[in-house]
Amino acid sequence: MEGLVAQCSARLLQQEKEIKSLTAEIDRLKNCGGLEVSPNLEQLREENLKLKYRLNILRRSLQAERTRPTKNMININSRLQEVFGCAIKAAYPDLENPPLIVTPSQQPKFGDYQCNSAMGISQMLKTKEQKVNPREIAENITKHLPDNECVEKVEIAGPGFINVHLRKDYVSQQLTNLLVNGVQLPPLGENKKESKKRFDTEEEFKKRAYQCVVLLQSKNPDIIKAWKLICDVSRQEFNKIYDALDISLIERGESFYQDKMNDIVKEFEDRGFVQVDDGRKIVFVPGCSVPLTIVKSDGGYTYDTSDLAAIKQRLFEEKADMIIYVVDSGQSVHFQTIFGAAQMIGWYDPKVTRVFHAGFGVVLGEDKSLSCEAEQFPGETVKLYMPAPPGKLLTYYVLKKKFKTRSGETVRLIDLLEEGLKRSMDKLKEKERDKVLTAEELKAAQTSVAYGCIKYADLSHNRLNDYIFSFDKMLDDRGNTAAYLLYAFTRIRSIARLANIDEEMLQKAAQETKIILDHEKEWKLGRCILRFPEILQKILDDLLLHTLCDYIYELATTFTEFYDSCYCVEKDRQTGQVLKVNMWRMLLCEAVAAVMAKAFDILGIKPVQRM
Repeated sequence: MEGLVAQCSARLLQQEKEIKSLTAEIDRLKNCGGLEVSPNLEQLREENLKLKYRLNILRRSLQAERTRPTKNMININSRLQEVFGCAIKAAYPDLENPPLIVTPSQQPKFGDYQCNSAMGISQMLKTKEQKVNPREIAENITKHLPDNECVEKVEIAGPGFINVHLRKDYVSQQLTNLLVNGVQLPPLGENKKESKKRFDTEEEFKKRAYQCVVLLQSKNPDIIKAWKLICDVSRQEFNKIYDALDISLIERGESFYQDKMNDIVKEFEDRGFVQVDDGRKIVFVPGCSVPLTIVKSDGGYTYDTSDLAAIKQRLFEEKADMIIYVVDSGQSVHFQTIFGAAQMIGWYDPKVTRVFHAGFGVVLGEDKSLSCEAEQFPGETVKLYMPAPPGKLLTYYVLKKKFKTRSGETVRLIDLLEEGLKRSMDKLKEKERDKVLTAEELKAAQTSVAYGCIKYADLSHNRLNDYIFSFDKMLDDRGNTAAYLLYAFTRIRSIARLANIDEEMLQKAAQETKIILDHEKEWKLGRCILRFPEILQKILDDLLLHTLCDYIYELATTFTEFYDSCYCVEKDRQTGQVLKVNMWRMLLCEAVAAVMAKAFDILGIKPVQRM
């Protein structure tokens, strides 16, 4: 429905421009010699009226569609962009692609959201020799705001900021939908091994290693047998890590693409893209300074060849419309060239299929020591911490990031996980949780904290930056850490349990109890909960998961403000007997817990009910 409205609006805008152009031309000619009105102009005007009629019907249908109950959470930011986008088009129909900027307000006094498009529109009008004050533009935009279900009022502040206040009944209804239906997300986006040391230092060993690779690629039986034995041993060890971190893996190592490489070379040769340089077959890609080597002088293939075979298989056999390569930032030039070659030969159109290199920095030891090495797992295609949105296929190259101890030894990931288990148990015993939890609950809490903290320590940093890994900071239950958030989650879950309110009672209350948002902390918490879809859309756009981590932390701290200011359960101070339950506030607690649980699931963190 929204696509039809957009198409119709664009067509209408184009026709109105043509009408204005023809009218101006006819007026000019009339002044010269008195010509009659062009039949083409009359035809355009007639079709224009029909388009306006159809557009109004579509808009009414779209509005009715929006007001119908939906099980999905609403992306309020996107909805406000639609509202202000319509207003800007109505106020300034002649502007092509005017700026549309809607962001959450940083301070309550500036409303709940802000539209900051007026300044940008002012600059656009200046280029057309129309000097208009941004504040006047803001006023014009607000006059053209369409009727909608979410905006209570707007205010113009400063040079032209439009402060947007949401309707409380709208926010309350969205929270009720979340509680009744669960955290149903809206559609996001559109559906379309010593040997290493010897290799580096011993030329003879390096030469033999290269020869073995060529024999492996030519399927020498003895080499194949040895290779499979090595893979089996490696796989057993890697699976311990995969199981611990709850990673689902479809194993597709380089050998999976071996039989496809001949065809890749032939395809590039047939299309005339291959040049021979000193015995090598190379491919130059426009805009890339370094060519791809698809066949070495000894006849063997390279990573360039296997990566080209891999991307083609993912595009044509997997039929992926989104492919993400998570590899260190040092490989950015390589992937830029691979992607460029795939586009050059016509395998995909970047406007239709998203192929993206999500680079990352290195992990530093606490003394800031680092290793630039990255050891590749035996498989490449893997579901990691962020599940694919509906209709998407996310493909990852997985690399084990390593840092070194002060003695210069590389820290193995399995050792890191075991150390995490030890330290998390020490932390739990330090808090005397072993005295109140059963042995099973204590084990579950240990695993949740250890693995959750290691994952969160990695994901909570901007992946493009280097960061220092510290167990002490990772296990600190203060600040933006998994330990703090997991404790906060179990605390929130315990509120209803301690008030003798079970899940069935909460579900019944969700359908019958209106969520009141009169207290400023209730209102702040409600708005924060409903920003979840906006956050997910952002991380889908830029693939920076630390934004989600920051959001969970903000949600937890906002909940603490709410809980400290608003009584959920009122008890007798002497006996501890429950005197009153403010059910709408219990529902707010439940909504926070539901969103946190979904966010933890996306990050690959498993919370527990008791800790």
